[in-house]
Amino acid sequence: MNKLLFAAPASGSGKTTVTCAVLTALKRRGCKVHAFKCGPDYIDPMFHRAALGIPCHNLDLYLTPEDRLKTLFARYSAGADVVVAEGVMGFYDGVGGVTPQASAWHVADTLDLPVVLVVRPKGASLSLSALVKGLQTVPDSAGEGKTDSHIRGLLLSDCSEMLYRSLKPMLETETGLPVLGFLPHLEDAQFESRHLGLVTAGEDPDLRKKLDLLADAAEAHIDLGALLALGDAPANGPETAETSVPDLPTPDLRIAVASDEAFQFCYDETLDAFREAGMEPVFFSPIHDETLPGEIHALYLPGGYPELYAEALSANESMRDAIRSAVGGGLPTIAECGGFLYLGQSLTTPEGESWPMAGVLPGTAEKTGRPVRFGYARLTTSANTLVAAAGTPVRIHNFHYYESSERGGAYIATKPVSGRSYETGFGTETLYAGFPHLYFAGDQDLCARIAEAARRYRNEMK
Repeated sequence: MNKLLFAAPASGSGKTTVTCAVLTALKRRGCKVHAFKCGPDYIDPMFHRAALGIPCHNLDLYLTPEDRLKTLFARYSAGADVVVAEGVMGFYDGVGGVTPQASAWHVADTLDLPVVLVVRPKGASLSLSALVKGLQTVPDSAGEGKTDSHIRGLLLSDCSEMLYRSLKPMLETETGLPVLGFLPHLEDAQFESRHLGLVTAGEDPDLRKKLDLLADAAEAHIDLGALLALGDAPANGPETAETSVPDLPTPDLRIAVASDEAFQFCYDETLDAFREAGMEPVFFSPIHDETLPGEIHALYLPGGYPELYAEALSANESMRDAIRSAVGGGLPTIAECGGFLYLGQSLTTPEGESWPMAGVLPGTAEKTGRPVRFGYARLTTSANTLVAAAGTPVRIHNFHYYESSERGGAYIATKPVSGRSYETGFGTETLYAGFPHLYFAGDQDLCARIAEAARRYRNEMK
């Protein structure tokens, strides 16, 4: 197995573009490629999936203990010829911005992944070597004597061929690292952005053309053979990892999962975590379907962009009525971020139009124009709820530009490092609703609690 992680000095360096170019080019060559994304990102994995036609999985060392991450990585890389991971933010940027914990470096160090640093050389030449040499030194806060940066090569992004030929010998001499190629600026292959990052893969009608252009450029300007040679590794990955897929129990429960244009932010490994807990995901659309699926025992409303489809969601009154009745009747329900907004009284579009929503919870939602309570935190509650026992912390992440007039106060969210805290979310023994996103694959107790509640609900409904 060949394993690689593409990282960068900072966001905006071209990691996603390079990753998609290499994934598409390797697939063309007949390689069986599996992809991963560091951090809690939902959108970049959609582009990896579009390139490969199979799911991409996340690697997050704040939301997932190290041993569990090794197991998930081994499980989802099994059978691959090549495993390609994409980093998050800058290479050492992690929890609180002062430690490499949960950074791309932390993932590379935990999984022993060779790192290829993606550098955008605009407006710099010799200074690039100083930047790279600095990144070859692990910050002191990593501790425990861990000094290997794992950086094994460089790629230049958004770079002309003339500039590449000038920079390559200098960078190799100064840093001791091979420069394995470059991607030129390709105007027709740019990925568009919006407030939460890139416009999702499914919204770009020209995505296939863009991926092909990127793959053409990778074939022409990147030494793919040398790139793969950097990533030679034993086929079984980390020695302590459990590589086999667990025997799944025969599902005796059904969990309805919202999945359409408005609700897209669901990790593929979340669905597997549901299955491991005995819950079979059943997909439905709050936009297009008239009502919930039959014989369900739990409901999952993940995040997404409901604000872009508020009119269509509002127009589907039968679905809004069905969800209001089901949640009010005690159906165990998880509603994260966009799903939480859908359960409110109304949702205002980016253009300023307000539309009625499901009306399960109090509060109206509007765009703020800035990220609100961004980043990781721990949730605690003084009462037993659907997702947490009293006093037991649950790790979450926040990323939203909308705010609700009633965001709830069932949980205390505490930021790592700073210790700053705030109230958030609605929580009962059958409901979790709030802006924070959960990571079910990283905390198996989450799914076990939901499955237990679903069985109670099923038994009460008999």
